[in-house]
Amino acid sequence: MTGPATRLELLRARRQLDRMAKGTSLLRRKREALVGELFHLARPAASARAAISAEAREAYDALLEASAADGQAALRPWGWPERDLRVEIRPLSVWGIPASTILDRPPLLRTMANREAPPPATGPATVQAADHFERLVDQLVGSAPREMLLQRLGQALARTTRQVNMLEQRLTPALELRLAEVRRRLEEREREEKTRLLRVKVRR
Repeated sequence: MTGPATRLELLRARRQLDRMAKGTSLLRRKREALVGELFHLARPAASARAAISAEAREAYDALLEASAADGQAALRPWGWPERDLRVEIRPLSVWGIPASTILDRPPLLRTMANREAPPPATGPATVQAADHFERLVDQLVGSAPREMLLQRLGQALARTTRQVNMLEQRLTPALELRLAEVRRRLEEREREEKTRLLRVKVRR
């Protein structure tokens, strides 16, 4: 232990321990809230991921079928014209964590006229492949804000857990030891002082 064993030091250590206990309690509540938020988002996120995986499998299967049926050269025009996709988002905060939600976005599924591809040029396999990929992109855009929030919540939960562990396992025990040492040394000093006074009294 460093520093003098004084009553002022004892009082300071007690106050620090109280502040540490309050901070730990706040962090625990924050951790519980983050876990609750993650559980709240977990089920829709899992459903969205499953839907995206299923759509991706169908899209690539359809692409292989379209490539075999119509050839690579016939597929290229189906990506035209290029689109500048802009979404309107609103920032928000979840337990101090910055996030966003999509307010508006353009439709990603195009009609035959919007694709500017001549219908006779390809068969139904290519049309189905284009539909699948546009639905896949639509699902990815829709799930992006939730996935970003999940990632940030997970990072915040890990950081908060580390802080709680640091307080509970290292800082608080160290401060409790310090407090006990100050108290022990003060008690020893008081006993020594009482013994000295008794000796002085006996001599008189």
